Amino acid sequence: MTEQTTVHLMRHGEVHNPEGVLYGRMPGYVLSDLGMQMAEKVAVAIADRDIVHLRVSPLERAQQTAGPLAAARGLDIVTDPRVIESENHFEGKSFGVGDGALRKPSAWVHLWNPFKPSWGEPYKEIAARMMAAVHDARDAARGHEAVIVSHQLPIWTTRLHVEGRSFLHDPRKRQCTLCSLTSFTFTGDRLTSIGYSEPAGDLIPTRDKKAPFSAGGAPEDHRP
Repeated sequence: MTEQTTVHLMRHGEVHNPEGVLYGRMPGYVLSDLGMQMAEKVAVAIADRDIVHLRVSPLERAQQTAGPLAAARGLDIVTDPRVIESENHFEGKSFGVGDGALRKPSAWVHLWNPFKPSWGEPYKEIAARMMAAVHDARDAARGHEAVIVSHQLPIWTTRLHVEGRSFLHDPRKRQCTLCSLTSFTFTGDRLTSIGYSEPAGDLIPTRDKKAPFSAGGAPEDHRP
């Protein structure tokens, strides 16, 4: 019988960002107290899963999110730059309501093509690097489970890619809340199902719940 392997793409927890900066790959942005609670809750929720491999973005918020799970499972953290946050030309800017950041002519040059997107790293490049990491994690955890701690846009772009959907989307409707798990199950090398769950869903602030999700943690199964 062909072995099954599951690779969970886990988004990091809430970040301390009182100024509402689009921090992207900037250093120094770490988890808030609530973010640490989220990471710890997920670690408890999945500690009894057959997780044998942990691969993590080099950014602080992802490394912190992975810490409780690494401790619970006795795993080493494999830092992988391929699962880092996407590049964005607006990194470091604030986009709070009414600040007018996108009204400046200097920003318009980056907004002409939402399919690429022209304001940041191309979606195809994000999907390619993420899928390379997913395949390496699958190979490292053959017959077991692996977790990759990454960021919202890379995780969502990867899901759109494997489901054959358009990369053009409304960011407010991404099914990838804080500390959620997007789970790819492989039979051998073939992707056979995609699941989604929110083990820390009850801790997510109301302002961050931008679309209806199953906050109870039960996976929603989608077959590609």
